[in-house]
Amino acid sequence: MCRNIRTLFNFEPPVTEDEVLAASLQYVRKISGFNQPSKANEAAFNAAVADIARISGRLLDSMESASAPKNREEEAVKARARAAQRYGT
Repeated sequence: MCRNIRTLFNFEPPVTEDEVLAASLQYVRKISGFNQPSKANEAAFNAAVADIARISGRLLDSMESASAPKNREEEAVKARARAAQRYGT
């Protein structure tokens, strides 16, 4: 699961709320051990996702970088090349 959490800082175009929310969901899934929470834990699970997304967004908004923003497409091409080499596809 953790491999699905991607770096979100210093990209052009900037990260979207949906991307932060998706990363937050993956994080909560990982630490809770649940892909889908039970009805009894659903409210706590969803609250944790929302809290982490809010805090992550605040972190990303407050960070600064001296380096130029990375291009999303170029990074995606590099990731596909690494995956092809790793998995032989």
